[in-house]
Parts: sequence; structure tokens; C-alpha cells
Amino acid sequence: MTKPNLTLYLAAPRGFCAGVDRAIKIVEMALEKWGAPVYVRHEIVHNKFVVDGLRDKGAIFVEELSECPDDRPVIFSAHGVPKSVPSAAQARNMIYVDATCPLVSKVHIEAQRHADAGLQIIMIGHAGHPETIGTMGQLPEGDVLLVETPEDVATVDVRDETRLAYVTQTTLSVDDTADIVAALQARFPAIIGPHKEDICYATTNRQEAVKAMAPKCDAMLVVGAPNSSNSKRLVEVGARAGCAYAQLVQRADDIDWRALEGIGSIGITAGASAPEVLINEVIDAFKARYDVTTELVETAQENVEFKVPRVLRQPA
Repeated sequence: MTKPNLTLYLAAPRGFCAGVDRAIKIVEMALEKWGAPVYVRHEIVHNKFVVDGLRDKGAIFVEELSECPDDRPVIFSAHGVPKSVPSAAQARNMIYVDATCPLVSKVHIEAQRHADAGLQIIMIGHAGHPETIGTMGQLPEGDVLLVETPEDVATVDVRDETRLAYVTQTTLSVDDTADIVAALQARFPAIIGPHKEDICYATTNRQEAVKAMAPKCDAMLVVGAPNSSNSKRLVEVGARAGCAYAQLVQRADDIDWRALEGIGSIGITAGASAPEVLINEVIDAFKARYDVTTELVETAQENVEFKVPRVLRQPA
């Protein structure tokens, strides 16, 4: 029986970003240096396959520092942590390694700089996301106010409308964030923004590739985890850019083949914490069912690399 033809559009860039790469490397190097177990506060990155792989090597994932013993190293996730967490680790004389993405750390520094200048900060982000909790936790309670939508801007209660700055989560939709920034600037004309936008290069690049790919596709799959903010944004961007069917899948087993019946083209991309092995697994699943022609949709090239902390580069 002949397979139906399918054009598979593959987005580039896709998958791992430099911050995720560095965070995973930090856990692996910590295991090499100190042996197992090494504790990790929160999922190092939002991907079950990656977390399970590190768990198999001896990493123990916990939600709070209180679950870690004093005598084993602990790593803080790529999403960043409130200031109270490293302070608590220091108070217990723990060895800790901060795997916060440097681009998230940049936002933390920015928030502190604005606070030092006497400004109250408005953060654009998702309530409850670890990155938002970490950024808001850089300053005392009440110094950072959260808005999630343009509608929130109308009701946010500030101390002084002339003494404000805003920061954003690094993994948001570029277009949605622009709408919220416009609402902030309309209500608070004196509000100060970042020198360079906070949404990271990897989030922006992956969204741009999806925008270029989506109009060509009958359907689009984003390989990523359901708790991954940047992956969920890619699904939304794809749908908004004209793709009739855009879905998130963790791996090939999650593909709803019945929903894809009759398609002539599929777009594939992946969130910044999804490894290439899972992307290839999805591509192979299509090749098993279709006569696939692959086309690359490349909108940018990435060559960013972040160094691991010095403590891991020194001998034990």
C-alpha cells in the first residue's frame, strides 16, 4: 500500500536554547564532581524526558529547599529563585549552584536597579510560574506588581504613577506582551521599560519561525511540556498565524493521528526545553505513515553559549 504524500516543514531555530543547555550541563557536571545524589530545587527545565534522564543519573528533584539535606549539593533551576532561597542555603552552609538562565538573571538585576532608584515595578508574566515567582522574589513584597493581560493594567494599584518601571517574564508571546506594554504606556506615560526587551532571543526566534511556517501548514505540532510557558506560546502563535490545527505534544505517542487525517502538510517545532531526540521521534513517526518531503523554515541562526558557574570548573 502506498503511503500518502506529506510535506513536513521543520522550524529553525527549535528546541534547546543556551540557557537550557547550560542548566542540564550544570546538573551533569555536579553529579560528576560530587557524585550522586545531587538535589535540584524544582524541575531543572520543563521537560519530563530531560528530568527523568537526570533522575536516572542520580539527581533528586524537590520543590523546596527544606526537602534537601545539609550535606549534599543543591542546584536551583533555570527559571530562577527568590532571593530568600540562596539566603536559606547559605544559612545552612549548603553547597549550592545557581543554574538560573543568565537572561533571567538580567531581569533580576534590572528589577533591583529600578528598586534602588526608588521605582515600583510592574511585572508582565504568568502567576505561579517559577520564573515569575523568582523575579518577584528579588524584592520585598509589594515592590513588584503582576499583570497578565491588558485588562489587568486598568486595575493595577500603584504607589506613584510617575515612579514606575516594568520587566517581563522571558518566555512570553512577543505580540501579547506588546499589547500589555502599550496598555501600560497609555495608562502610565512615565513608566520606564528595559533597555533591551526582556523576552529572550530564543523565545523570540522560535516564535518568528512559527509565524513564517504556520501559513504553509494544514497542521502544526509543538514538541514540549504542558508546563513549559514558551512551548504553550508557540501553539498560540501558530494558531494566530493561520494554522488551523496547532497542538502541543510531549512526544510521538501523544500525536492524535485521527485529527490529522487528510492533511497534506505538517509543521514541526519544539519549545526551548525539548531535546532533539524527541523532535526526531515525532518526525520518524510521520515518516512511518507518510511519504515525507522535508522543508526547513529557517528565520535565524543561533550561536549563543553560556558558561557554567566557576565552582563546577574547579576540581573537587
